[in-house]
Amino acid sequence: MELWQLPFVFLLILNIHSGHTDEKTKAKVSIKPDQHVFRGDTVTLRCDIDGGGVTSWQYSWYKDGSVSAFSELQEHTLSCVTESDAGKYSCYGAERGGSRTSNISDEVTLTVSDLRAVLSVSPQKWMTEGDPVTLICEVYCSTGWTFSWFTETVSSESSNHYQLLSDSSRGAGGNYTISSAALKHTGVYVCRAKRENPTYKTIDSNKQPLWVTSQAVSPPVSLIISPSRTQHFTYVSLSLSCEDQSNSDRWRVRRYTDRGQLEDCLLSPWASQTGSTCKISSIDPTETGVYWCQSESGDSYNLVNITVHIGVILESPVHPVTEGDIMTLRCLYPYTSPPNLTADFYKDGSLIQSQTTEMIISNVLKSHEGFYYCKHPERGESPKSWVSVRGVSNESCCILSQSESQISVLHTLSSVLAVCPYLLVTVVLIFKCYKIRVTSSVEEEETSV
Repeated sequence: MELWQLPFVFLLILNIHSGHTDEKTKAKVSIKPDQHVFRGDTVTLRCDIDGGGVTSWQYSWYKDGSVSAFSELQEHTLSCVTESDAGKYSCYGAERGGSRTSNISDEVTLTVSDLRAVLSVSPQKWMTEGDPVTLICEVYCSTGWTFSWFTETVSSESSNHYQLLSDSSRGAGGNYTISSAALKHTGVYVCRAKRENPTYKTIDSNKQPLWVTSQAVSPPVSLIISPSRTQHFTYVSLSLSCEDQSNSDRWRVRRYTDRGQLEDCLLSPWASQTGSTCKISSIDPTETGVYWCQSESGDSYNLVNITVHIGVILESPVHPVTEGDIMTLRCLYPYTSPPNLTADFYKDGSLIQSQTTEMIISNVLKSHEGFYYCKHPERGESPKSWVSVRGVSNESCCILSQSESQISVLHTLSSVLAVCPYLLVTVVLIFKCYKIRVTSSVEEEETSV
């Protein structure tokens, strides 16, 4: 310890034992990203002082009641934290070039837990059939790890389980790559890591969902939502039905909530499923998430983002809109009758229509795809909803082309058939005229002879 620090240490000890506080010069400790972190994380300690006119402070940091300062920075960063970094931290300030000092801050506890792998996705978690995607599992601040990959499975018990993926060869080097995504790849993934010398295993990583949407214009099943919108008021009933052409009961309604819960309607107490219809009697904001129809073979169809909101909501199409169709958006509020509000409508953050009860796009284009929301000056604004626009399929184009070709041929034939009688009469008349002229010419020659 430097000699110049002794007066500050003396004042610090006095502050601790006297319990005297001055709110104007009270130091405060904050820890980012959180007071509870995992081994390998980076943590920033920050000391803030309400200086009461002081423009420059000399900071001192203390750990676990020690009187020896370990840092003099306002922000002190701990890289690759370990269990030894856990403890109680406090800070203290003295005016540079002056006599003012702060009271020591309250102690803030930093907790460091077991090492955890971190899971991310590239390029994005929403994709279409056939797109490539890579899950990336990392353990910060150390090397020599091998990785295991798991998907979450739904259980009727209190907690779900993780199933080890059989194709672990695609997870070499911490990357699990799917070269061509299929509907069966929709799910919730986690990873773990372990190493030898010394032997160590991480706890489960964070959850990472992957959503694969179908390219089919007419998938084998449709998710019918009632009321038919993606945003819903709180504490009302909601019905979700998986309907196919045969009205079979082989479909299950599943969801993954924003709370990170993977749930099956048939196995969960939050709703009841009869046949392929799931009914929720009273929804609340915790049930916001992605809902879909699950087949017996594990394929997922008609993934829909459903938002449950207390105030203003946006009524928008549930499924992708086809180019050329009509799209109508409305702004609704549960505590007015009727619920329609006169509001402003926004797309991707830009105002596109103001003070109207509904916004109608009569000829939808691909450029209309984006995030929409509405805003009322007094009631507030709705959450954002993504509106997807689907182009006309090649199959439809081919059918249209064939139809146009058939129509063209039929038109030509009908035109020819319509003209044929006139052509026939003309040919007969020409033949008769020619015959008369030939006969007349022969008679003239005989007469002259």
